[in-house]
Amino acid sequence: MATIRIGLDRLPSAARAAVEEHTGPLLTVEETAEGFNSEIAARVTSATGPWHIKGLRTDHPRAWTQHREAAVAPFLTGLAPALRWRVETAGWNLLGFEALDGHHADYAPGSPDLPEVAALLRRLGEISCPDIELRHAEQRLEHYAAHPDDLRYFAGTHLLHTDLNNANVLVDNHAPESDRARLVDWAWATRGAAWLDAGYWIIWLIAAGHSPASAEKWAAEIPAWHTAPAEGITAFAAANANVWSEISTADPDPWTLRLATAATTWHTHRRTG
Repeated sequence: MATIRIGLDRLPSAARAAVEEHTGPLLTVEETAEGFNSEIAARVTSATGPWHIKGLRTDHPRAWTQHREAAVAPFLTGLAPALRWRVETAGWNLLGFEALDGHHADYAPGSPDLPEVAALLRRLGEISCPDIELRHAEQRLEHYAAHPDDLRYFAGTHLLHTDLNNANVLVDNHAPESDRARLVDWAWATRGAAWLDAGYWIIWLIAAGHSPASAEKWAAEIPAWHTAPAEGITAFAAANANVWSEISTADPDPWTLRLATAATTWHTHRRTG
């Protein structure tokens, strides 16, 4: 369920003052429409430059997502926007990230962004998983796997993003080729098998118009994908079909229904070949 978004101007004065201790007086504020986890999400400018600010009340049920993002951020150089400051005061937890230029990745067939996303996932697969508190992929999927034994396929020691929504990928066409994409919103960072992010990407690719075979071809651009056993991939497709069925039933928005259809389409492809 999406978190209700509020404007930065509704922050308590003490929280706003704490932010401006880091940024200086805010000159412009542009609320961000994308994203579902944050109550505050805005791109702001000040005399010190542009910033992206996101935040939640400290008593919000998803306040843990702010702590997760702050914990993982130092390990994401070259993969995600840098976290420059953190404020927790007046009942609010606020994170200040560098503001990146670029557009949300286009996942449609033939998009020039697809090789950049593949390059980004290859770079992610090369870094060590930090020794911080993270949920494990097999824990997150334990209620969705078709068979309990399937969970062994999802276990691993790699850092995963797990939310490959194209709105979470920013592509800067002015950056060097193969280094143009960055992943934002690490609230659902997870420890698990190295190939799982490629699998999560497949579902979003199908939702963007790819056939399952085309989507799997793009996943094969990530070396870790080739470490996945075929039965493990099928098990993962089955689990995610169950995940998106539950999400779309509870919150039947067009986008959740589109993802549920994509996940089911992939699972059917895996079962029937």
